[in-house]
Amino acid sequence: MLQKTVVLLALVAQVLMLENGLLRKPPMGWLAWERFRCNTNCDEDPKNCISERLFMEMADHLAQDGWRDLGYTYLNMDDCWIGGRDAKGRLVPDPKRFPNGIAFLADYAHSLGLKLGIYEDLGNFTCMGYPGTTLDKVIQDAQTFAEWKVDMLKLDGCFSTPEERAKGYPKMAAALNATGRPIAFSCSWPAYEGGLPPKLLIGNFGLSFEQARAQMALWTVLAAPLFMSTDLRTISAQNTDILQNPLMIKINQDPLGIQGRRILKEKSHIEVYMRPLANEASALVFFSRRTDMPYRYHTSLAQLNFNNSSMYEAQNVYTGDVISGLHSKTNFTVIINPSGVVMWYLYPIRKLGTPQH
Repeated sequence: MLQKTVVLLALVAQVLMLENGLLRKPPMGWLAWERFRCNTNCDEDPKNCISERLFMEMADHLAQDGWRDLGYTYLNMDDCWIGGRDAKGRLVPDPKRFPNGIAFLADYAHSLGLKLGIYEDLGNFTCMGYPGTTLDKVIQDAQTFAEWKVDMLKLDGCFSTPEERAKGYPKMAAALNATGRPIAFSCSWPAYEGGLPPKLLIGNFGLSFEQARAQMALWTVLAAPLFMSTDLRTISAQNTDILQNPLMIKINQDPLGIQGRRILKEKSHIEVYMRPLANEASALVFFSRRTDMPYRYHTSLAQLNFNNSSMYEAQNVYTGDVISGLHSKTNFTVIINPSGVVMWYLYPIRKLGTPQH
């Protein structure tokens, strides 16, 4: 399954997007794949199979548990929803698992202030072997998604050739444009060359607490889409706090839209990432790849290329602690747990030499 995506827009809507067709901010929401995969056994596992019921329950939790109000507005389906094609060649959902159809699910999401995302694959088959979108079906499928009132399309690339991808992805973008409906286009084509990070694993299986905090911080500093893939019915309070951190979300959704980058990679296995933000602020992530014990990392803003005359404050994004009186030559120490992070929201408070008020 190709997970790395670059988000493009299929329709330019001035109020939501820049005129180059890109989403103004990284999209946020919930995605089925990592947690629920291709579980289609609704007879034995009705609560967790890929079905209308699952997506409606996740929509309810997005709306009721504070996720939507923080910006997690997309409810995204992934592979294994397709039942086949009808006599006219149109995609249809599995009739047993989606008895009311996709348009019904879109209406339900919209009634809760959410948006519905759907999945297809450029090629004969999806990654899990369901009917794909071949080049001759691109226009028809785009029209179908628009008729269903879908708000985002993730188009994967399994079982397609480089030549098909070179033709098919631009063709789908144009076809979505032609429908007249604003549909965000999550395009997996660049994933073959590397791209934005995949979905968030926080709240799922396998990540420690420190690793969960590290993933959220790194995705935020990289201006990546924030798509959870966890069971919102059972997510812990600890993982909810990570995903619902207001300052973290503010940084991810920063209006400048600049992707952060790694600025230092130390021999001590400490890495430092920086993202420029609006109002001359910055996000700093101190990330440890160590596995032994907490590490005391000594540095200064000057060593991190903050060579100006400003006085700064730094707020720890996770703890809320504020450090005042930082200038470029101030030495400081951060203690980073193994596979963990310390993340700062750094902002200037005045120029050196100017009086305090």
